[in-house]
Amino acid sequence: MSDALLPILIVPDALLRRKARPVAAADADTVRDLAPRMLASMYAAPGIGLAAPQVGELLRLVVVDLGKDETERAPMVLVNPEIVARSAETAIREEGCLSLPGQYADVERPARVKIRWRELDGTKRETEADGLLATCLQHELDHLDGVLFVDHISPLKRNMLLRKLAKEQKLKARD
Repeated sequence: MSDALLPILIVPDALLRRKARPVAAADADTVRDLAPRMLASMYAAPGIGLAAPQVGELLRLVVVDLGKDETERAPMVLVNPEIVARSAETAIREEGCLSLPGQYADVERPARVKIRWRELDGTKRETEADGLLATCLQHELDHLDGVLFVDHISPLKRNMLLRKLAKEQKLKARD
């Protein structure tokens, strides 16, 4: 098992638009190795959520941690997560993404969701989430289907944001 941080893919990497496949029993060792490295990479970024496609693995695996800091970590590892219910009520929250560094936009999503997944040991879990956790889970599960948060905003705002990111990445590449 390697402890090395994983490189996080940046838009417009084509892998970010691909649909991830379900984790199968044969993937158990890969996922057990990948999950802690994803958490370490997410913490280092720093971020609060990371999906396997963002590190180049097309598997339905997500890590999330809304803990306040290193002393209050609350990591969640979700294998084959799915949204089983969404509220009709929506909420608008500013979102950012490790694959679109420095870019933020207000996104409207269901205010509450019910999520079902498996733990690394295979245990089935289900939870209802609202607030930041609901937003974060929906954002990360979108990644598993090749959807980015900018796909939920107007084409004009999306194009402005993507152009700004491209410009910043070009400048960064020159440094």
